[in-house]
Amino acid sequence: MESDWREISRISLAAAGPTVPPSPVTAVSFDNSHELLWIGYANGRVHSFHSSELSRYTRYLGHDQGHDNAVREFQFNDRGVVSLSSSSLHLSTRRGLCQWNLRHEKMNNLTCMSYTNRGTSELLVGGLQKTMVTVNLDRGAVLSEYPTEDEYRVMKRGSRLICCGTEGGQVSLLDMNTFQVIKKLPAHAGRIADIDTQNNILLTCGFSPRLHNTMTLDPIVNVFDLRMHRSLPPIPFHPGAAFVRMHPKMSTTGLIVSQTGQFHVVDIANHNAVILHHANTAQYLTCADLAPSGEALVFVDADNLAQLWGSPEKIRFTDIANPVEWPDVPASPPVVEWTDDTPLNSVGVPYYREPLLSAWPSHLTFTVGKPPPKIDVDILQTMTPADFGGYAKNPRRTRRNQVDTEPQDLNPPAPRFLSEKGKEKDKFGADAEQAVMVDEKGTRRLFDVPSHYKKVEIKYSRFGVDDFDFEYYNKTEFSGLETHIPNSYSNSLLQLYKFTPLLRNHALHHTAQACYNDICLLCQMGFLFDMLEKANGLNCQATNFLKTFSLHAQASALGLLEEESSRTTPISIMIQSLGRFLLDRITQDDKNLEKTSTAMEEILGTKVMTSIQCFNCGTETVRPGYLYAHDILYPKVQKNFPLSNFSHVLKQSVERENQTRGWCDKCRRYHNLSTRKSIKRIPKILFLNATATPSLDAKQFWSNSTFLPEEIGIIMQEDQFFCYQGEDLKRLIKNQQRVEVYELVGFVAEIRADDERNTHLVSFINVALSQFESRDQPRWHLFNDFSVYPISRDEALDFSPTWKMPSVICFQRKAKGNVFDNSWREHMDTSLLHYEYIHHERPRNIPTQSLYRLLNANTEKPVAGTLVALDAEFVALQQEEIEVKADGSREVVRPSRSGLARVSVLRGSGLEEGVPFLDDYIATKEPVVDYLTDYSGIHPGDLDVRLSKHNVIPLKIAYKRLWLLLNLGCIFIGHGLTKDFRTINIHVPKNQVQDTVQLYSLKNSQRKLSLRFLAYSVLSLEIQKQTHDSIEDARTALRLFKKYLEYQDAGIFGQILNNLQVEGVRLNFKVPSELGVGGPGGRMGLSTPPISRTRSEAGTPMGGVPPPKMRWS
Repeated sequence: MESDWREISRISLAAAGPTVPPSPVTAVSFDNSHELLWIGYANGRVHSFHSSELSRYTRYLGHDQGHDNAVREFQFNDRGVVSLSSSSLHLSTRRGLCQWNLRHEKMNNLTCMSYTNRGTSELLVGGLQKTMVTVNLDRGAVLSEYPTEDEYRVMKRGSRLICCGTEGGQVSLLDMNTFQVIKKLPAHAGRIADIDTQNNILLTCGFSPRLHNTMTLDPIVNVFDLRMHRSLPPIPFHPGAAFVRMHPKMSTTGLIVSQTGQFHVVDIANHNAVILHHANTAQYLTCADLAPSGEALVFVDADNLAQLWGSPEKIRFTDIANPVEWPDVPASPPVVEWTDDTPLNSVGVPYYREPLLSAWPSHLTFTVGKPPPKIDVDILQTMTPADFGGYAKNPRRTRRNQVDTEPQDLNPPAPRFLSEKGKEKDKFGADAEQAVMVDEKGTRRLFDVPSHYKKVEIKYSRFGVDDFDFEYYNKTEFSGLETHIPNSYSNSLLQLYKFTPLLRNHALHHTAQACYNDICLLCQMGFLFDMLEKANGLNCQATNFLKTFSLHAQASALGLLEEESSRTTPISIMIQSLGRFLLDRITQDDKNLEKTSTAMEEILGTKVMTSIQCFNCGTETVRPGYLYAHDILYPKVQKNFPLSNFSHVLKQSVERENQTRGWCDKCRRYHNLSTRKSIKRIPKILFLNATATPSLDAKQFWSNSTFLPEEIGIIMQEDQFFCYQGEDLKRLIKNQQRVEVYELVGFVAEIRADDERNTHLVSFINVALSQFESRDQPRWHLFNDFSVYPISRDEALDFSPTWKMPSVICFQRKAKGNVFDNSWREHMDTSLLHYEYIHHERPRNIPTQSLYRLLNANTEKPVAGTLVALDAEFVALQQEEIEVKADGSREVVRPSRSGLARVSVLRGSGLEEGVPFLDDYIATKEPVVDYLTDYSGIHPGDLDVRLSKHNVIPLKIAYKRLWLLLNLGCIFIGHGLTKDFRTINIHVPKNQVQDTVQLYSLKNSQRKLSLRFLAYSVLSLEIQKQTHDSIEDARTALRLFKKYLEYQDAGIFGQILNNLQVEGVRLNFKVPSELGVGGPGGRMGLSTPPISRTRSEAGTPMGGVPPPKMRWS
């Protein structure tokens, strides 16, 4: 059993049938020859589920729904499935057809059964009675009766013996021929809970009596050698063993399961070799079983929730599974092309033997009305009961008995791509330019999800993601975040963090300091916040932050990565778990930089003292700690009683007392523990998880539009927590009470769609709190990934729709100084620009080839307006995936992804103009699909810290150097910098960019001139002869910029562009070496390739990207 086992799927087994009341699960077992899982219920019903998806297969009634006819156990053979109840035995085929049902006068309280030495044609059946019987499965008849001394609860067949667990705690070993007791093995003081045997090894678990005659599961598992009939060293298992299984393939490996969900995989020969897992369950486990293949494990708890565990790549129930018989799918009727000239006799009529409905006599036919429409959930929740039934407000836009027709959309359709804007303008005129995301209230019902709340997706044209019209979704000054990146479900939470001034300010102050931890999330958060502000409404992406986040092993262990998380985990629970992880992680990152710093703990952490008391011995343990998010727990809603307000619910949640089962050091065993938290200090920012335990009660609280206040007041008095809102808070402030006022910054909400795949997260944020000029006037905005939409305060705080539910809420202490602070720019540590950074993994015996000279810390300090030339090279980390449809059309499913491999920065002025001061090769932890050597100059091994001859540094260090130059006000010169900056994941304002692609752009042409063409024609230089070099490209761009300034001063730049266009057209924009003509290096000697083959603006040639992956649909 591998250590990568995890929960594969989870389903509810509560309903035993559409017309049958719920019944608890009493038996579960894997089929030994088919990919089926069988479930038995207390009402005698049997269900089966297919494969790891646990899709329903069969459902039938196996035993009468009388008293105590629960399904106790399953056995399988070629004919079908044998199920056992207390008084009957039932055989059905796997399709659910009954073969026989056996009752007998000696069957009174059966609990177990096992095959005999006659194979699968004979069963030995026993139970809590003094008689065992053998049953012939072919005839469905009782063959013989055998008296017993003990009552048997569980029975397992070994290689030579049948092992039976008794009520007295012993294990009786029966002879397979005579069924007489050969040996009795003392195992437990109480009754046997479970046994299993494999290869002459027997495992047992059971109960022992405790105080007041209560029975408790033993904290050990007994092991016996069936050849010598003696006990072996027991296996300790402190949670209490409820189920045991031997691995069917590993002779010395056992599986031990507790009722709390903890289970161990143990080597019987070496008890120290243990693999520990824990199933996430809210109730105790009632059933468990291990598949015959040893690669799947199932649990069922008291809430009838079934969990399937295994390795995602290897899970199967049996080694060689027989095919499952499925019902025949009816053939589709033939397609008939219907026109006005089609004769009616061409429509075929099916054969029939019974009278058609149209031929029925009149006394058998009746006129019935149309069935009533389904009542919407919003109406049912707001209905007021009355004597005649109930009444509610009509949410429809039509009057009573008025027909609701489909509204016609008078707005022009929004263009998906920028390249289509011209076509849309010709079609719709000037209205196409004014197309916005509108949601007319007159054309939708109140329970429909508005368009700007729906999940947005990026579409890809042949020009890539840059052709997508992001401006259509965001016409505000606030930037959104793109969604095509793994783990982008965090976008809404990151936006909430960004607009929380205290958190944003501290993140940027930390980033400006000398932090060189390459997986520091607080630094990445500061980089992201700065980029979002500089973008000023343009779309951004959290690529570097999410890449660093995915490198944390704890994030993977907590199931926070989308590719590793369970599909059944609600996205609201994931974002709350992510919030706890990020707040704890960035607090640790801040302390790693300054060991004595407590700034982040004061901002984010609630200081608590946790008191844990054992119910058995009364021992109390007190532990100090910090809590970064509080879970809101809602009281039970009682009829005829008013609902509590938000402050009262928050107080109860903060001061709640939990009762859990845990380990007591004094008792040296597991007992019920009482856990209580007392608040010592409240933070400046208060994060609340609104739906930690989703329930109908929670929705009733939030359906009140005034439930969430915009301000709350908190008073800490003698370690007690008091919370106020509304008029109570105003009265306290008026009386000058010492109360800390917190204002609502915003919240993350879950938008639930009819299709679960479209359920997503958005954030509602009052952006006015972060600004000086408009702080007193609320400005609420909806951040739906890259869609940003201004909304009213009432709309933001309205939770009456069923599709909207809050998840994470943020309050910040109210103070005039709690706004955006940019003083960090005055205290930036720029030492990273002046000294050599050596990777800690680089061997000392490998020499480094240096082609640059660092800036002098005394004479070369970058200031605002300093010219620097930049060029970057990239490698392919992921190929483009294209879906080819049935009609031959192609659609980009996932764009190609590049990673920064090398960045070179040169001096742009002074005596050492053109001399590089940075030439960084970037260490990548992701596999490289293609080094693109012909276009990047990067060879295999250049990015390996242990092998490269270059100075390879982490991405964070290279990024921070560029970030420092950006915030010092340097002006970047280069060729095609727009896509370079996008791939690097940095935003540079237009006034700090001089791009030769834009400077040398031809009039009335979309062609972008390549750097090689410009160098040859303007500078009489031939570059990129064999491969690209970032230093050469940056130096060439710098010289082109200097030439541009000369031509502008001389007033001849327009003529130069005309000459470039004429000569380029004559040579088809190809250089002489590309044409095979070795002409002299003249002024107009080179040409540029078509736009689809240029280096473009990304620094990576489009023609050099590896061929995309394709999949067919």
